[in-house]
Amino acid sequence: MKIAQIAPIVERVPPKKYGGTERVVHALTEELVKRGHEVTLFASGDSATSAKLEWVYPRSLREAKLPDIYGTNPWTMLNFGLAYELQEEFDIIHDHIAPLSIPAANIASTPVVMTMHGTFTPTNRRLFQTLRSPAIVSISESQIFSAPNINHAGTVHNGLPMEHYPFGEKPGSYLLYVGRIAMEKGVHFAIEVAEQLDLPLIIAAKIDPVDQTYFRTYIEPRLSERIRWVGEVDEKERNSLMSEALCFLHPVTWREPFGLTLIESMACGCPVIAFNKGSIPEIVKTGVTGYVVEDSESMMDAVEAIKEIDRAACRKHALENFSAAKMADGYEAVYKKLLNPS
Repeated sequence: MKIAQIAPIVERVPPKKYGGTERVVHALTEELVKRGHEVTLFASGDSATSAKLEWVYPRSLREAKLPDIYGTNPWTMLNFGLAYELQEEFDIIHDHIAPLSIPAANIASTPVVMTMHGTFTPTNRRLFQTLRSPAIVSISESQIFSAPNINHAGTVHNGLPMEHYPFGEKPGSYLLYVGRIAMEKGVHFAIEVAEQLDLPLIIAAKIDPVDQTYFRTYIEPRLSERIRWVGEVDEKERNSLMSEALCFLHPVTWREPFGLTLIESMACGCPVIAFNKGSIPEIVKTGVTGYVVEDSESMMDAVEAIKEIDRAACRKHALENFSAAKMADGYEAVYKKLLNPS
């Protein structure tokens, strides 16, 4: 198949540090190229890919420090606009910028698959329910629950090339949080758990400008030699931290569509303890890869029981269920169904 992959250009593909969607797009693109498909990736000009690369801006928007990097800036509009301008060159277009690009996808003559990497809201849900031409793929069953009456083509869990993640057989003594410092990510709960259990906590996370007040109010005053914020880390540093951590804390307070750091942690053999929100029960298998809990108190109990988790079984589950190959299998099935509806 001749496939267009439209990635966000907020980060390069793959991202140098933080960037979940871009990491997933990279894994999918490389796997599709490996399978013999002719793939064209629409991404930032500094992206690294085995596919043909089309770009409208030479580097990621966040690195360039441009304004409105997540919104309707001219470069993002040009990025997906170019892909739809060239649509006749492809058998299928796979768009990862929903809902921003729905109007273009809705009038495309080439079949379009759109993966919704964010959350469905009362506002954007109307777009999906009204402009129904593109086939929408959810990244978890939980995510699609809040979006009835859309053109839903199926659920495909995110996947990564798990076999490359380092396995940590013997855990260290520290707790770990990785991702983004924000109220909805619940970093303050991770600190509470670490303080109550008198265990060290490493926070490897970025802070967006919008979350500075949360950081200054809830996080910064509680930092110490044992509660350490090490900033945003690259893939090598992140994997090292995960493979050596006692366990990974994920106390989210919102219905997260998919937690990419969860499958990365499990691939390193590091069990996950996460709040029971959104997609979490689809990703974390209680008693096998960690524990799904209801609050910070039950998270403390789970930490004290974490050594009961077999780290090798934790890794095995991640590799079998969240690999790049399994994700590509899912998307190939969606592509073929869309091209051969009979």
